[in-house]
Formats: sequence, C-alpha cells, structure tokens
Amino acid sequence: MNTRAAAAQVVASVLRGQSLSAALPPMVLRVEERDRSLLKELCFGTLRWQPCLTLYLEVLITKPLRAKDLEIQALLMIGLYQLLHLRVAEHAVVNETVTATKALKRPWAKAMVNAVLRNFLRQKEALAEQLSPQRAFQTAHPDWLVGAFKHAWSEPRTSEIIAANNARAPMTLRVNCAHGSRSDYLGRLRAAGLEANTIELTDSGIQLTSPVDVSQLPGFDLGDCSVQDGAAQLAAPLLMLEPGQRVLDACSAPGGKTGHIAEAQPQLEALVALDSDPRRLQRVRDNLTRLGLDAELREADASDLGAWWDQQLFDRILLDAPCSATGVIRRHPDIKLLRTAADIENLAAIQERLLQSLWPTLKNNGVLVYATCSVLPRENDRVIETFLHAHSDAYIYAIEADWGLQTNFGRQLFPLIGGQDGFYYARLQKRRNDIESEK
Repeated sequence: MNTRAAAAQVVASVLRGQSLSAALPPMVLRVEERDRSLLKELCFGTLRWQPCLTLYLEVLITKPLRAKDLEIQALLMIGLYQLLHLRVAEHAVVNETVTATKALKRPWAKAMVNAVLRNFLRQKEALAEQLSPQRAFQTAHPDWLVGAFKHAWSEPRTSEIIAANNARAPMTLRVNCAHGSRSDYLGRLRAAGLEANTIELTDSGIQLTSPVDVSQLPGFDLGDCSVQDGAAQLAAPLLMLEPGQRVLDACSAPGGKTGHIAEAQPQLEALVALDSDPRRLQRVRDNLTRLGLDAELREADASDLGAWWDQQLFDRILLDAPCSATGVIRRHPDIKLLRTAADIENLAAIQERLLQSLWPTLKNNGVLVYATCSVLPRENDRVIETFLHAHSDAYIYAIEADWGLQTNFGRQLFPLIGGQDGFYYARLQKRRNDIESEK
C-alpha cells in the first residue's frame, strides 16, 4: 500500500477520535516492511505538529473539505509536515503527496493537493509571520493545555514541558538484572553495533543513542531487557519489595511495571495483575511470557472489589492510575488532539475512586504507590490531598530521592529532551491507631 496514503488514513482516524495506538498497528501490516519506519515517522510527526499544520491549512484552503474527505485533509497535513520538518526534496514531497490521492481513491483531489502545497512553498515565510501571534502556532499545543501548564508551573517550566513534548522520545531499556548486569548488557549492545549509555535515574536503565526495532536488541526475545522509560522504572523500587509479600498491580496493562515487579522480587507470595480491558490484559500476559515470569491476571475494574477481590489483603499496591498522559505526549502526540480540559476533572474523579476502592485491600502497615504519567497537579497532589483528608489511617511515606521536584505529597518528574518522561509518584502507608486496632 502507498505509504503516504496509509499515513493519511491513520491520521484521519485520529482526527475522527480514534487513538494513534489503535489506528496505527493495523496499518503497519499493510505497508511494505521497508516502509514501516517512514509510516510511523509521518504519523507521529504529523500529529506532533498538528496544531500548527491545522492553522496553515485554515489559511491555505479557501473552501473547507467535507467530513467524508478527512483523508485529504490528513494527506495535506502530512505533506506540510514533510516540507517543514523532514529533509526531503520539496519536489519529491509534492509529487509523492499528489500521487497518494490516487491510492486514496480521491482523484479529484490531485489538483487541489498540488496547488495547496505549491502555494505553501511560495508563501512559507509570510504564512509563518501571519500565524506567529497565535499561541497554538507558537507551542504546537492546544490553548487549554498550555493554560493548564502555566496555571500549574512557572513560565520557564512550562516552556521546558512544551519543548520536550514536541521532541522525539528517546528509547530507554530496562535490563533484566536477574539475567545479567547492566554493564554486561551495555557491552552486548555495543558488540551488536548499538550505541547506548546508562542513565542515572535507575540501576537498570540504558538509553540508546538512536531508536531501533526490538528485534535488534540482544536477548530481547529471551527477556534480557524490556523497553521502558527511566521514569517508569522507578515504580518497582518505590514499592520496597520483600520475599513473601502479596502485591497488587492495579491498572496493570500493558505490563511493563508488572514485569519489573516480578523481576525485582521473584520470591513474592503472590503478584496479582489487574486490568479491565481484556485486550490490554493480553499484552500483560504476552510481556510476562516473553520475560519467563508469572502473575495472577484478573480482568476487572479495580474499583469493583466484588468482581475480583478474594478478601486476601495485600502488603503492597501499585496504582498506576488512568490519567491525562500529559507527561508522555511525545510518545502519544494524539493526546494534543484527543484530550480536552473537561477530561482532567473526569480523570481526577476516577483516580480518587480507585484510591478509595483499593485502600481496604491493603494490610495495616502496608504501602501503596500512586503513580501517573501526568504533569498536572489536579491528577497528582490534589488527588492525594483529597484522599488523606478522608482517611485518618493514611500517611505519606516520604520518598527520599534526588530525582524530580518534591511536591507537598510526592515527587514530580517532568519530560526532558533526551531524558525521562513526565511522571508523578506518591507513597502512602496504612497505619491504624491503637483504638482502631483493638476493634
């Protein structure tokens, strides 16, 4: 299948409301293997810069396209992305983009696509000057999201978050230290011709200089390493795992943290991995199988205790809560398009409900780690604050660390260009007073 036509179909699906993670994988299988990297680049890049590209098209297209022709709008955005951000000859971009109209079965659009792209090339500097006052053009983010960042953080911090969100994400690995040391695996990478370095954030992290397909990673199929951002690798150590413990990984899919827990402490009494989505739960199972590890998988909404809990208390709980994912926009650029301001309050309500529901399943003196990949306090510190006010037996178990920013109740990591994703962690301990313990 024509690669640019395939990319247009993916981007159009996202414009219609489908997530990139759902729209892209089926299309990857429809293009030649040699073209799959280009397909991903076009989809990710176009969605990364979609706010700017949309503004360009609003000026360049005098007559709005019909809803059924969203693929042509997507194709034009893909063409503009290449002209602005990729080192491809301009004439080649125009010709290939025009050719893709035939593959999309929109021959009527050939002349229009050609005219729009050539008009852009003639007016590129003037258009940029015309659009530059608009915040969405300056930031490649929707206005509400920039406003949310500014409300939460200082101007320099906001600019850093935006810049990191617009950059390509690095590829970071978690070495399975049960199979060999990090330094040994680093040597195996270099022997395979892959340039990489250790990261300071964790004891198991390695960052590749350039991303590669996992098939090129030594021992990947044998579970010697996993792809996981450095910030996400902090979850398992924060649980302070010990032999004989019962551990719950709530909202566990796709299973990266589940696998890390099992790697870090192989002598657990039980490891329960919970998720409400059967397809995502299968990804947990697949990841564990590749690692040669095991866990008890349960399909249920974590807040519905009657559907999954057997009344056996847990020593440790990891709640990696559903969130806005505003700390990982560079990995999921469709968030800029699909997320809305109203979503934040809705997600905070879900987060609060999950905490409230899971707390009774934790043993006295047990520890719960609350995590999100959000940089918005409404989903982080404010959720913890609300929970603490409502639960006299909940206490902050301080995270003593030199990473991230210390907040009132936890620690916040921000996305960094060439560094980790944005993550938030808070650690809670259940401690009943003497009167409650005697009841």
